[in-house]
Amino acid sequence: MRRHPSPGRPALPLLLPDPLSGLPDLRRRRFVQGLAAGGVVAGLGLGGSAWAQHAGHGGGARDGQPAPAGSGAGPVLRGTEFDLVIGEALVNYTGKPTIATTINGMLPGPTLRWREGDTVTIRVTNRLREATSIHWHGIILPYQMDGVPGISFPGIPPGETFTYRFKVAQTGSYWYHSHSGFQEMTGVYGGIVIDPASGHERAHADRDHTVLLSDWTDEDPMRVLNKLKIQGDYYNYNQPTVVDFFRDVSRDGLKQALDKRRMWNQMRMNPTDLADLSSATLTHLANGVTPAGNWTGLFRRGETVRLRFINGSGNTFYDVRIPGLKLRVVQVDGQDIEPVTVDEFRFGPGETCDAIVTPQDDAYTLFAQSMDRTGYARGTLAVRAGLSAPVPALDRAEWLTMTDMMGAMTGHGGHSGDSGHSGDSGHSGHSGHSGHSGHSGDSGHGAHAGHGAMRMAGMDHAGMDHSQHAMAPADALRVPSKTARHARTEYGASTDMRVDMARTNLDDPGIGLRNNGRRVLTLADQHTIGGAMDARGPGREVELHLTGNMERYTWSFDGVEFGKSTPIYFKHGERLRVILHNDTMMTHPMHLHGMWSELEAPDGSFQARRHTIPVQPAQRISFLVTADAVGRWAWHCHLMLHMDAGMFREVVVA
Repeated sequence: MRRHPSPGRPALPLLLPDPLSGLPDLRRRRFVQGLAAGGVVAGLGLGGSAWAQHAGHGGGARDGQPAPAGSGAGPVLRGTEFDLVIGEALVNYTGKPTIATTINGMLPGPTLRWREGDTVTIRVTNRLREATSIHWHGIILPYQMDGVPGISFPGIPPGETFTYRFKVAQTGSYWYHSHSGFQEMTGVYGGIVIDPASGHERAHADRDHTVLLSDWTDEDPMRVLNKLKIQGDYYNYNQPTVVDFFRDVSRDGLKQALDKRRMWNQMRMNPTDLADLSSATLTHLANGVTPAGNWTGLFRRGETVRLRFINGSGNTFYDVRIPGLKLRVVQVDGQDIEPVTVDEFRFGPGETCDAIVTPQDDAYTLFAQSMDRTGYARGTLAVRAGLSAPVPALDRAEWLTMTDMMGAMTGHGGHSGDSGHSGDSGHSGHSGHSGHSGHSGDSGHGAHAGHGAMRMAGMDHAGMDHSQHAMAPADALRVPSKTARHARTEYGASTDMRVDMARTNLDDPGIGLRNNGRRVLTLADQHTIGGAMDARGPGREVELHLTGNMERYTWSFDGVEFGKSTPIYFKHGERLRVILHNDTMMTHPMHLHGMWSELEAPDGSFQARRHTIPVQPAQRISFLVTADAVGRWAWHCHLMLHMDAGMFREVVVA
């Protein structure tokens, strides 16, 4: 939880501020662009040195000079032994000084550079007034080192030091962050780069930069959560307007415009609610630097540059592009893929994506707009400091479609063709739970069709509980099941919709990226080099539904929040299929700790090895897991407020 300067200060009353659209333009720009000099103002005497502490005890060294948080030039710590100190510092990104949690006095923390095959030792000292932790996201290690309080270890009490020690058995780009309270949202995160033991990466580049994207709010995250509990679309200021209505009338006709609004009203759902938080409260950062601050990565003309993108945000899906440059994507979630050239990619909290570019001009804008189109992170690739390139305007926000809500039931479940140009065309609005209002054919279904489909979902399988399934004949498991099996626990106050006919295609770039004129990376484009790690087929299927109630702001698996749930059991050594069926209108980045998730194509063939898989609205995705890691593990949505509101389960491998 965010700390205030006065520890004994009483909780503030909930205030309902005016929508951001009503704020003076200067204040609105300050939220979106931040202060040019935004960053850490001063340490509070709790976190030790305000500079990076190099790896001590003979093990490590650091590159270059350490830099304070927010400078965008934080150090890279190399070696096998590291000291990290978690403390507090005063930051100012928007003109309002606020207390952040930091690592070695920096936000983000230093990038840790390891070598495949080495055993690393990381001593983490807690200078906060509350317990803390560090989770090594995507790293395969013993469960006792995974850093999840209450599951893998008790946490690190105030004033104490915990020593993490494990062998590095992989390569690629990853990151680390706190798994305690909302400390990740308030600044405890940093990048990890693991070099191959051979010293040579498969995709060579002359230079590389780590680009860690994150979102910042001056508000106490607990206050943010409380506001959403009162009103689920509290931060959505892209609500449908009269202007939108008349635009629809002129394009689609009065009847379809009315039918569409009647349908959404009867379902009590908002087609413009794509993200829980918007730039009404968020400022987006690139390596701890605001858009106005303009983080800059240098290159020499003619060099190839590897950009290691990390989504370290608590709440934001980013759509990343560099106008004027093609992105050759060579790695996703730390795993090398067959290179694919795109204009743009979307990734959610927890995901990483490595792309190689070959810049020829003096400066290019690195542009990462939020999925709800209310804000962006920005940086520059340049031949020297002080240069900049034009910053694109935000794309128009789009509405959710019936496909986003009802999946294949609408008849629009597939998006064949060029993955960057497929899908529906939308109109203005914004969404907080994924999607956009598609073409006129959607509204032709009318209110009755949409509402009836949702009621039907409540009739078919109420007596069934399929959260864990028994063994099945091998032939029956060759292809992932396509039939929705709703658990009986989905029929309650924790679930406000169910999807009977979810779509299974992987070639949909997602709301706001369909037909945008750019080639966009999709899951269907990703093919991990080397194939599956385990040649066995699954011995059983486990089907879990991603569920929620937006009005109550509860999130869950199978309608059961974490506090009411029991662990999911994997048998040590088994190979099983997991099906995630999204019964909500939001995209959820799902992260299973400790084991790889080997994504399947709809026909059951191997697609890609991931540690965090985004599941779109009304989508059904499957992946295989080899349960080779004994212990207790976390499995959750990486949207922090969803995780805190219940979309979290424990997995036990025994």
